[in-house]
Amino acid sequence: MDAFEKIKNKTVEIINDDELKEKLKSGKKLRVKLGADPTAPDLHLGHYVVLRKLRDFQELGHTVVFIIGDFTALIGDPSGRSKTRPPLTREQIKENAKTYFDQVFRILDKDKTEIHFNSEWLSKIDLEKWIRISSKFTVARILERDDFLNRYKSGIPIFFHEFFYPVMQAYDSVAIKADIELGGTDQKFNLMMGRRLQEAFDMEPQIAVIMPILRGLDGVKKMSKSLGNYVGITEDADSMFGKIMSIPDELIAEYYFLVLNKSEDEAKEIEEIIKSGKENPMNLKMELAKGIVELFHSKNDALKAEENFKKIFSKKEIPDDIEELDVSKFAKNGELDLVGLLFESGLVKSKSEARRLIKQGGVKINDKKHIDPRTPAPFKTGDVLKVGKRKFFKLKS
Repeated sequence: MDAFEKIKNKTVEIINDDELKEKLKSGKKLRVKLGADPTAPDLHLGHYVVLRKLRDFQELGHTVVFIIGDFTALIGDPSGRSKTRPPLTREQIKENAKTYFDQVFRILDKDKTEIHFNSEWLSKIDLEKWIRISSKFTVARILERDDFLNRYKSGIPIFFHEFFYPVMQAYDSVAIKADIELGGTDQKFNLMMGRRLQEAFDMEPQIAVIMPILRGLDGVKKMSKSLGNYVGITEDADSMFGKIMSIPDELIAEYYFLVLNKSEDEAKEIEEIIKSGKENPMNLKMELAKGIVELFHSKNDALKAEENFKKIFSKKEIPDDIEELDVSKFAKNGELDLVGLLFESGLVKSKSEARRLIKQGGVKINDKKHIDPRTPAPFKTGDVLKVGKRKFFKLKS
């Protein structure tokens, strides 16, 4: 497989092919851009699909420029959104960005990767320069975006600051002198904006490499941190395995193709097997889950996760070697403050989420639900706390 075919493999579109072929043949070390806004602390399998393509570029000797959009995250990417994103605080953005470095280098070659925060340049642009940059685009051009146009036609508010997002992302390409930018199909407009702004700055326009979007666990919308339908690449093996086992059957072939890198023919064969009923989809899903866990953990972890899943869901048993949880801070007279424990231990993000989970029956002690968050739960040392479907802890006080 030559360099062009290696890059083209599993892409949806390249704008354009001839320009990419010329750049690859030139012998120049190319700068390949990907941006990610830290709207949540985890990178997920959807990011992995694009990151693996970046690794293809690195294997060909090129440099990846990974941009953490700490400044653009203050606005929030309107791509594919039917309403304005809630703004994040600088503190939330900083906290979410902390983990990105380690996560990215699980997939990319550190020696061939540059990491930048786009506040390095965007925060230093004064109003006069922003006016000059913005003058390169028309309102009509911005409204060509389906999400903006649909909101405008439906009378859903579009706030002025949202127009800045594609302009800012485009300026990132100017700032780092990108030769190529990667993004999902929902990012095509933003990538094309980058091409146009580079041309306006008398630069050679970047190649846009459009990647397929991985659907999330619901099987409908794209995998997204903000939608909560994602599998984080740093999640523990049991959680990762369990989440993959929860996907609808129609996603199995898609995940084999995009995450496990099976060929198009292999993915079609898997799809046909499922449609024909020749094999129980559960078996294919089990192999898929093992393969994905092995990608980010190890083969041994994948086998343990499989066994734990079978114990929990098939045999209704408790997995081996469950983690001990010291609850002494939340225990009094043989009773346990579950809301405080769940929140302070980081098992949920807020006390309101803890209350909701308890009310829904998602918290059990020795397989017995405690559904009133206002009252403490009876317990003793050695009891097993189950949180959600996959998390088990042995209580210690």
